[in-house]
Amino acid sequence: MAADWLGSLVSINCGTTLGVYQGEVSSVDQSSQTISLKQPFHNGVKCPVPEVTFSAMDIKELKILDIRNGQDGWSGRGGGQTNSVPIAVPLKGDPRTQERLISPQQQCSKSYGDPHLNVPGQPKGFRRRHNSWSSSSRGVNQVTPKKNGVKNGGGGGPMKQRDDECFGDGMEERLDTDFDFEGNLALFDKAAVFSQIDTSERRGNGTRSRGTPGEQTPSRYRHDENILEAKPIVYRQIDVPQPGAKEYCTDSGLVVPSVSYELHKRLLLVAERHGLSLERRLEMTGVCTSQMALTLLGGPNRLTPKNVHQRPTVALLCGPHVQGAQGISCGRHLANHEVEVILFLPNFVKMLDSVTSELTLFSKTEGKQVSSIKDLPDSPVDLIINCLDCHDNTFLMDQPWYRAAADWANQNRAPVLSIDPPVSGQGQAVEAKWSLSLGLPLPLAEGAGRVYLCDIGVPRQVFQEVGIKYHSPFGCKFVIPLHSA
Repeated sequence: MAADWLGSLVSINCGTTLGVYQGEVSSVDQSSQTISLKQPFHNGVKCPVPEVTFSAMDIKELKILDIRNGQDGWSGRGGGQTNSVPIAVPLKGDPRTQERLISPQQQCSKSYGDPHLNVPGQPKGFRRRHNSWSSSSRGVNQVTPKKNGVKNGGGGGPMKQRDDECFGDGMEERLDTDFDFEGNLALFDKAAVFSQIDTSERRGNGTRSRGTPGEQTPSRYRHDENILEAKPIVYRQIDVPQPGAKEYCTDSGLVVPSVSYELHKRLLLVAERHGLSLERRLEMTGVCTSQMALTLLGGPNRLTPKNVHQRPTVALLCGPHVQGAQGISCGRHLANHEVEVILFLPNFVKMLDSVTSELTLFSKTEGKQVSSIKDLPDSPVDLIINCLDCHDNTFLMDQPWYRAAADWANQNRAPVLSIDPPVSGQGQAVEAKWSLSLGLPLPLAEGAGRVYLCDIGVPRQVFQEVGIKYHSPFGCKFVIPLHSA
């Protein structure tokens, strides 16, 4: 009978997936075809749960190691032998002895019942689930008691019974022994491990203990250093045939020499001959200058849909030359970005075609154009963009409109941004806080303020054609700050 095997020591082979279990038989249920082992061992290691229940479909082979309760058999403990009697657990409804090997349905810490198991008192189609380790210590026919002593199904209906089956495990059961964290940590000898690492690093006069023999130990790098650096950085990557009076450097340390106005003019002429027309340069300059101006005005902190009542105001002071056309292009882009632009340009009898074209585009925006200083605002504006000066015509500084515009800019307490200012020898009537040079910087005076460099799209071969060894210092940007070297 099934009760006669209680207390016997058995070995259950559940295949390669679940492994082999040994333990003392605590219960055998022929109706549900299950067998339970208490104090089980899994592959030679004691299980953390007190009892494990197996289904007949999970068992591949069952061996009896020691027979208790007086059964016919011989216990070979004293003689060093074991009496292994392979038996097969019959499946329900099949009188013949069979052994089946299917996918595992039960683990050591969590077991799930089989839908074929017929547990008395369990609704049809309901799949019993053991939700914690404490469930495995109960028999298949046991139910979880409630705290008030009433068993499941009493007065709660089928839904209450199912809830108790899933979530009714008591908390009174605990593991027999707690994990010894301090004892486990004491097994790790930190000093010995680090000493071994240091010894291996020093072995072989600084060579690695791993990898190719003779390979040098790499230097220690900070988190912001490039560990893939293969050769030293060359900071002077731009050489000009006629160096200017000043040298600048970028934030990364690259040297950017200044050039004379004659070399800069020849560079633009060669670029125009190769297809970089004046209209392209004006558009590129206008985009980069407007982007820099938007950043100076506050960027996303100032230009937001919630701040429409505080739109920034920019005053553009332009002359009838290429520098003035660059300022008008910048004003058009600023007006497109919801900036209040006031363009000052006197009424001249004759202006360049580029100035006329930019004025036509600017008139399509919401920007305001004035020709008299009296129409400029009396209160300080957010930014003044100075495009009054010209490289080729220095006589404009003697004109009344020029002096009046320069006096207004100096008296207004707004910061000034100069676009493509002239070189030091020509002087500047308006003192700027920032100056933007194009392509390569000119040797600017101290009144130019902080110098920025704008990429206007001149190809590298155009620089080489005029005798300039050029490597772009811009990186991922189109406008970069320059510092005096």
